[in-house]
Amino acid sequence: MKMDKRTMNQKKQKSNRKLFGIILFFATLVFFTVFIGRFFYVALGHNVSGINLIKSAQSIYERATTIKAKRGTIYTADKQVIAEDTETYTVYVVLSKNAAPNYLKPQQKPEAAEILSKALNMSYGKVIKILNPDNQELYQVEFNGTSISRETKQIIEKQMAKKNIKGINFTASVARLYPNGVFASHLIGVVKKDESDSDKMLGIMGLEKVFDKQLSGQDGIKTASTDVYGIANPNTKVKARKVKDGDDIYTTLDSRLQTYLETLLSKAQENYHPKNINAVLMNAKTGEILAASQRPTFNAQTREGINDQWANTLFEDTYEPGSTMKVFTMAAAIESGIYNPNATYKSGTYRIDGIPINDWARNWGTLTYRQGFIRSSNVGMAYLEQQMGAKTWEKYIKRFGFLKSTNSGLGKEASGSISFKYPIEQANTAFGQGIDVTVLQMMQGFSAIANGGTMVKPRLVDKIVDPDTDDVVYQSKKEVVGHPVSKETTTQVIDMMRDVVNDPNGTGTPYKMQGYDIAVKTGTAQFANESGNGYLTGEKNYIFSVVGLAPASNPKYILYVTMKQPKSLGTGNTIILSSIFNPLMKRTLDQDEESINGAQTITVKNVVGQSIETAKVQLQETGANVVVVGNGSVVKKQTDVKETLLKGQRVILLTNGTKLMPDISGWSRSDITKLAYLLGVKVSFTGSGYATSQSIVAGTDVTNLKTLDVKLN
Repeated sequence: MKMDKRTMNQKKQKSNRKLFGIILFFATLVFFTVFIGRFFYVALGHNVSGINLIKSAQSIYERATTIKAKRGTIYTADKQVIAEDTETYTVYVVLSKNAAPNYLKPQQKPEAAEILSKALNMSYGKVIKILNPDNQELYQVEFNGTSISRETKQIIEKQMAKKNIKGINFTASVARLYPNGVFASHLIGVVKKDESDSDKMLGIMGLEKVFDKQLSGQDGIKTASTDVYGIANPNTKVKARKVKDGDDIYTTLDSRLQTYLETLLSKAQENYHPKNINAVLMNAKTGEILAASQRPTFNAQTREGINDQWANTLFEDTYEPGSTMKVFTMAAAIESGIYNPNATYKSGTYRIDGIPINDWARNWGTLTYRQGFIRSSNVGMAYLEQQMGAKTWEKYIKRFGFLKSTNSGLGKEASGSISFKYPIEQANTAFGQGIDVTVLQMMQGFSAIANGGTMVKPRLVDKIVDPDTDDVVYQSKKEVVGHPVSKETTTQVIDMMRDVVNDPNGTGTPYKMQGYDIAVKTGTAQFANESGNGYLTGEKNYIFSVVGLAPASNPKYILYVTMKQPKSLGTGNTIILSSIFNPLMKRTLDQDEESINGAQTITVKNVVGQSIETAKVQLQETGANVVVVGNGSVVKKQTDVKETLLKGQRVILLTNGTKLMPDISGWSRSDITKLAYLLGVKVSFTGSGYATSQSIVAGTDVTNLKTLDVKLN
């Protein structure tokens, strides 16, 4: 029995092994069948999980090259550069013998250090130390923090080639250049590096931000098939998307007037130390902003001062305008029919609901309303508002564009506000208290007075141009935004503003300019106490302002200046503001007269290669102010080839002789920058305005000099 049981177990084990073998055989057969089937499927279909293997493999060996778009240039109306892209370079030096023969040989390091120290404006000792690092195994060393121009790079390359020095290399990067420094900085704005793409710049303020898309353009892409070593495969189709450079923006700013305004504001800031200054010069007929700036401001090139005031106070900040608001009160009173030129009132104090409204002087006695306007009487304006009625006055406030954005396209604007519930609040707004406005709202409203009742929107952008085709992709136009009052009304208001200047009792007598027909209105506004209720007190705690129209007989220009809390009043607030207003308005009217009597613009001829005498004659015949640099006889280089300039602007000619420094006293920052480019020197500025001193004396040979320091004032 035991033998039979053992035999049966053996037979059973043998049967199990046979069954396992059969199962294993068929499992293996199925696996290889599936594997071979899958292999043929992939080989014939070239697809795995929906992925095309051929295309995927090709993509591994395709090289995509990005062609960076050039950011658009921002210009003044007279084609002077405000902001543009420029290539800068950093230096690195290959030290490793593994890069032979293109490495810096040890015995050539002293010569290389001598050249680099001059070009990079670094001490010889510092350069030689960088070229001899402690770690002798370093492949290369970099001069971090250095940023040189293309011209400096070419000088280094030329000197290295002359001495057969190898291993000096350059890394190119794009930078945004603002050659004028302080120049409508908050309006133009600045850029920063894109965190996701260090070669791309993003506008973060002003026009640079508002028109970032247009200025940025679109990068091009070129894709080519390569082998495993990155070498392009022949007979393969190259895919490409053409680069689209950013569009150029032409502003309405006049370079000469803007530069002069910056100079005047800087002087006022230095002399009187106000908390804030705003100034705008506008063409009353078209709404074009010819010059505008603020203080505090910043240098767009160096970013110095940018954190002192980030907001654009011309349209982001609101304030109570004070007595310049009386221009609109008087216009509304005349237009509504309640103004009587023969009617009189008692000046000094007027109580509404027991609350007094006071004149700044209380001994005028009985006045006509015209006399009240000339003397800037709060009481007179309050009486006129009460006679109009709150609803009528509010209607005109809105007609003149207050309490809403001008939508000028310069950024996010404030709308303003008003306290208008009670009779005393309603009367207060008639002399500019209890109503908050922006500078641009005031400019828009003043345009209605200047234009015979036609109100135009302020504008800073003239046109946008495609630099590749010169096609104008956008052209701004004069935009009429209302007709709040009639021409007859504005004629009477302007006549009263004339008397503000010319009448002995007028508040604007410091703005009188012999031989110029000016109409103005002054303003002195209190402002709220930030730490409590009511208004600040004290002779300096005001916003002083003035608006002027000229020529008064047919106003073409509006100039509006405000100054908040000057620490020093000098001989009076009107004298402070007249130090800005008078010279700028005079310069504007004189320049306008020049443009009427002669051609305003010239096209600069290319005179490179001609003799100096011939070139000077040709350029001077067109009206250019020719400056010759050097003692040669032939023009080697020149500025502004085929550019359109204002008559009388400088064109600089560099001769083929020794480079001699000219006297640049009185030159603008823009002209000095052009000169520095021709001479191959690096220029640094302090201050703003026009040149008053230079570090390189006139007549000096600048062939071996690399830096020029200029003080502007």
